[in-house]
Amino acid sequence: MNTATLSSKYQLEFPKEIREFYDLKAGDSFEFISYNNRIELIPLKPIKKLKGIFHGIDTNIMREDDRV
Repeated sequence: MNTATLSSKYQLEFPKEIREFYDLKAGDSFEFISYNNRIELIPLKPIKKLKGIFHGIDTNIMREDDRV
């Protein structure tokens, strides 16, 4: 289990395994979400980095006749 300790300046250092797995870099931004009894961090990536993430996805949608 990867852990980190909050510093006196309220800073956290991400463990190396996590930084490498998620390709985190200095200066990356995160959104904090409070959910039940936990805090979730969502990395905010530039829209350009998302290009091609859905390559090969099936875009055929079955629609009802009145929805065409």
